Amino acid sequence: MATITKENIGLLNEKLTVKLEKTDYLPAFEKSLKDYSRKANIPGFRKGMVPASLIKKMYGASVFTDEVLRSVDRELIKYLETEKLDIFAQPLPVEMDIRQLDMNNPADYTFHFEIGMKPEFSLADLSKAKVTRYKVKVTDEMINNEITRLQNRYGNMTEPETVTTEDNVLNVTFTETDAAGNEVEGGIKKDNSLLVKYFTESFRSQWMGRKKDDTEVLQLKTAFDDKEREWILGDLGLDKEDATAAEKYFKIIISKVGLLEKRELSEDFYHQLYPDQDVKTEADFRNKIKEEIQAYWDNQSRNQLQHTAYHELLDETRIDFPEVFLKKWLKTQGEKERTDEDVERDFLQFKNQLKWTLISEKVLHENNIQVKPDEVRSFAKQQLFGYMGMSPGMENQPWVENYVEKMMKDRKYIEDAHNRIKDQKILEWAESQLTATEKEISMEEFVKMQEEHQHQH
Repeated sequence: MATITKENIGLLNEKLTVKLEKTDYLPAFEKSLKDYSRKANIPGFRKGMVPASLIKKMYGASVFTDEVLRSVDRELIKYLETEKLDIFAQPLPVEMDIRQLDMNNPADYTFHFEIGMKPEFSLADLSKAKVTRYKVKVTDEMINNEITRLQNRYGNMTEPETVTTEDNVLNVTFTETDAAGNEVEGGIKKDNSLLVKYFTESFRSQWMGRKKDDTEVLQLKTAFDDKEREWILGDLGLDKEDATAAEKYFKIIISKVGLLEKRELSEDFYHQLYPDQDVKTEADFRNKIKEEIQAYWDNQSRNQLQHTAYHELLDETRIDFPEVFLKKWLKTQGEKERTDEDVERDFLQFKNQLKWTLISEKVLHENNIQVKPDEVRSFAKQQLFGYMGMSPGMENQPWVENYVEKMMKDRKYIEDAHNRIKDQKILEWAESQLTATEKEISMEEFVKMQEEHQHQH
């Protein structure tokens, strides 16, 4: 009868010794040989009439090894379940040499395995964290900018004959030249569309009165300020980090002059943007825009707070790991065995991922957080609306349900959606545990803070 003993060999690291007696595997080995004999198709013998000695000679060694190892696995699984051992990954064999297995001399065998135990731990107390919930102040300037954007988006493009304002749109062709305006052989040639106001203030006057087919030779560094020049360089396929790129000359040929006429503020415009809402006056419109802007920045602030909660949980929850075991296990993963250097390089990131997995499992278990099928379906529908730019009022169309039904049959999608919903629920729970101090902040300050945080990480 097989026996298994456990010996501690390090922090959360145990050694299991499995001792097999002949009686643990021989009956299964002899049965497997008989099964092979009944099923084997060997020339010169009728099916089921192959001599046992020939079957043993042909297949015996591999069948014997398989049955011994299968017996070891069976005993290990039974032991782990009986003892209720919560382990990482799978038991790692220690110095296993299957050449010791000899079907002609069946014996009692001993095998050794290492296991890494999952630790007991307590979650960080998020209520003690000093955190801030930022409230971005929506200004009149922000509202005005959004209204202008909407007026332009829903405006009408006209085609005047000449350039009369900085708001004129120029459809142009950039052709690379030398300083004298001679075309460079094999140089850059690219169509583009840009506003007159994109040029430097001193250069804009040169466009006034120009019309279709007029040309102008310019140098990028003098024609555009830094921000616009960076965009132009990228569009022309030039490296913005290359100082010589801005020195290049281009001839610009106007192919069309345009002017965007802003949409007038009117009840028709408000109804087009908000068809099912009572928006009739400019005051109503401004209030609606303010609500939307506030909702957007409130959501950004909430994301920032949840990100803070994530780091509080990850950084302040103390968890011990069987690092020696995990490094050995990590070394065996992949198509080819990793070097010690590979393991050391990747281990910190691997441990942090493992730590967050343990934290997530504990949060889900202790708070009975579950993801229901109707939540996955709703998530799929929201994603579809986002991809298609659809409004919620279109959700009852038959093709929407058909498409969502198709998504729900994609196992990979379901798994991904389930994990994303689960992660969001964990972060929402973590956010609810925080006692945050609210602080008003400007949009510029909030954006700068986020950029600095991203740079640090």
